[in-house]
Amino acid sequence: MHSMTGFGRGAAATNDWQATVEISSVNRKQAEVVVQVPRELNELDARIRKAVLAVVSRGRIQVSVHVERPQGAAADFRVDPALALAFSAAFAELAQTVGHSLLPSASDFLRHPGIIAMGSGEIDAEAAWLAIQPALDDALSQLAAMRGREGADLKADFISRLGVLVSFGQKISALAPERPIRQRELLTKRLRDAGLEIDLADERIVKEIALFADRCDISEELTRLDSHFAKFREYLDATEPPGRALDFLCQELFREFNTIGSKANDASIAQTIVEAKTELEKIREQVQNLE
Repeated sequence: MHSMTGFGRGAAATNDWQATVEISSVNRKQAEVVVQVPRELNELDARIRKAVLAVVSRGRIQVSVHVERPQGAAADFRVDPALALAFSAAFAELAQTVGHSLLPSASDFLRHPGIIAMGSGEIDAEAAWLAIQPALDDALSQLAAMRGREGADLKADFISRLGVLVSFGQKISALAPERPIRQRELLTKRLRDAGLEIDLADERIVKEIALFADRCDISEELTRLDSHFAKFREYLDATEPPGRALDFLCQELFREFNTIGSKANDASIAQTIVEAKTELEKIREQVQNLE
């Protein structure tokens, strides 16, 4: 089990290139990979995405790749002859315009972007990939480890809170059989307060109690609750990312608790339902962090 938030950083170098890769991830319902690489390395975008999606199935993953020459490598300067000639020609034309000699100095050429630049103008993607790939693998390994640690913490929290929900379900199950009995007592009291003769064996009273017992029967909902609890535990131990499945189960648990509350029509059960839904909401908020 993994959370959807994490960070990883990796670095590697060859004789030609030194690469640094940083990866961060945050919550997102689907998998979204955003890759930032130097323009010359755009062709590596698909490889990077494939490597990331092999490790991550949900979340917004930001991948930042920085490539530079190794420290101590000989400086490499690039001159753009065409741009330099055009720049010089522009000064000659300006001299004709103003009517006196006007020559560019060395500092003029240095200040103009692109005429003289440090480093090669091109990065060989395949050569750079030899440094990027191990750095990417290292960053992904760190990301997965961090997401795994957070996932383990979430799992422990889920197990604890699920135990609380189970106890609420048991409490409701214990209160449910008493509901028709209390209804019979309430009906009997109302008839007596109205000054009516009461025969508890009266078919009408028996029928009314039987209908009420049928309407407030929550045995099916309690059975489904137990089934959902068992499925929840099963997903917690699954090897596949359980985020979507657990989110769906939370919705089903809310549905069952709501149905129990409306059918039981009992103050004690209603209070337990409120407490259970409060605990379930905490679980649901944490489920949103799961892959």
